[in-house]
Amino acid sequence: MTLPRVASRDEWLAARKELLVKEKELTRRRDELSADRRRLPMVRIDKEYTFDGPTGRVGLLDLFDGRSQLIVGHFMFDPEWDDGCSSCTAGADEMSSGHLEHLHARDTTFAYVSRAPLARIESYRARRGWTFPWYSSHGSDFNHDFHVTLDPAVAPVEYNFRGDGFDDLESSTEMPGRSSFLRDGDTVFHTYSVYARGLETIGGSYYLLEETALGRQEDWEEPKGRAAGARGAVPNFAT
Repeated sequence: MTLPRVASRDEWLAARKELLVKEKELTRRRDELSADRRRLPMVRIDKEYTFDGPTGRVGLLDLFDGRSQLIVGHFMFDPEWDDGCSSCTAGADEMSSGHLEHLHARDTTFAYVSRAPLARIESYRARRGWTFPWYSSHGSDFNHDFHVTLDPAVAPVEYNFRGDGFDDLESSTEMPGRSSFLRDGDTVFHTYSVYARGLETIGGSYYLLEETALGRQEDWEEPKGRAAGARGAVPNFAT
């Protein structure tokens, strides 16, 4: 295990100020990227998607819960599984009531959607002690249309806006994602979707760890050898 070089306070301060210049540049670039994201066009949703929820069968518009925006977390949960995906579970563990309240204060609803039947979802949610909205898309095209259920028998396989890398896929598989929607009256529009590492913003544990000397403690990070027992880049926070 290697540790950072020991320096005087003045040396540390000089190095910290150099890094601050890069951090400020990243902040400005992130703001520019967010503005570009808001400039994306949107696509009208004409298909009548239906979901099973605690109060019965509902449509996509109902998931907004009366608010102007909806963020859907595509939680990996195959209809045959007893438990949800461990990585999705780690993210959901960090979706606190405070997160939901802050989104609500900005006229935005967050809800999870999975392909598993509602009974399996409700059982798993009860075991985890979660209270956020979670719906089943079982029997609908929703997961396939938003490219989080990949099945070559249903549609050409695409994930994270790419079709390569899935040449050997022979059966259905679940993938994680997040999609944003906007409504104008009763008309719903798809505005954004993100996949893969773009999903790690929920909760923010990774970003707090990146402020520490040992970082995420995963084997891909630089400098190498910083953390004893570095683990693979599987975002489930298992010990």
